[in-house]
Amino acid sequence: MSSVRYLLVKLVLKLKGEKKSWSLDPIDYHKKRKQDVHTPNTKLLLSNVFKTKEICTSIVTSIIPENTNTDFLLLYCHGGAFVYGPTRENWIAIAKIAKQTRSHAWMVDYPKAPENTIKTITESIYQVYLEAIKTYNPSKIILIGDSVGGNLIMTLTQRLLKEEYKLPNRLIAITPMVDASLTNPKIEKIDLIDPILSINGVKSAKKMCAGQLLLKDQMISPVYGDFDNFPPVHLFTATNDICTPDQEVLVDKIKKAQGKIEVIIGKGMPHIWPILPVLSEAKTAIKKIISIINLAIEDG
Repeated sequence: MSSVRYLLVKLVLKLKGEKKSWSLDPIDYHKKRKQDVHTPNTKLLLSNVFKTKEICTSIVTSIIPENTNTDFLLLYCHGGAFVYGPTRENWIAIAKIAKQTRSHAWMVDYPKAPENTIKTITESIYQVYLEAIKTYNPSKIILIGDSVGGNLIMTLTQRLLKEEYKLPNRLIAITPMVDASLTNPKIEKIDLIDPILSINGVKSAKKMCAGQLLLKDQMISPVYGDFDNFPPVHLFTATNDICTPDQEVLVDKIKKAQGKIEVIIGKGMPHIWPILPVLSEAKTAIKKIISIINLAIEDG
């Protein structure tokens, strides 16, 4: 049963016209960008120290909690349909996770569509990873991503496998968008109950990003890529999210490749529920993410 707070969040989403905004084709990405926060402050980052630098065409903010006692790095790619972000929710989530695991974290503010295509975006994130492994052992890097950020950490890992680089410790994917084509027949039914996303707007944003590529190209749709020898994946899904049917296909592919995957289901939850503000379910999910990371550190 959903919490009272979630019912209030659904009401706020409805009043804000969130679902309606995701029903537009083309999506109004200029309006979406009004919630962007490209330069955080210490209050937003829960008093964590931070530094910002440019790597390739991404702006990377390094978050350094007080009393850091680990050499792990949390490399975080935010969501935003490839066209906007990071938002306040992204910053608060990674700041909280970094602080409670006492780990360094990098927020990757990558270039956005339609000014940039998926080729530019994925190349930039690839270069960020190559920069990270100059300082951190790949076995102590954990990739985290929500929505299309979850997409980007998967396509990054697939490229690392192809180019025979050392892989990250694990991936934590929060309701990732894994198939930009949105052709799964189960999606239309969920669109009726998804309080945030809608097929039209999401697909239009992916078309803005794809450039000359087909929407089923694995560079923008990692579900069509290779999952052999993939690192462990912790996947947060939501029953009221149009991205979920494709995530189910992803789970099957990883299992067929003999990979390790843990699925955490948000029953009655919407897209990106683990980072939505005030939700008791989100607090539980963040605690779960922290426990995943702490266990990896203990094993590390």
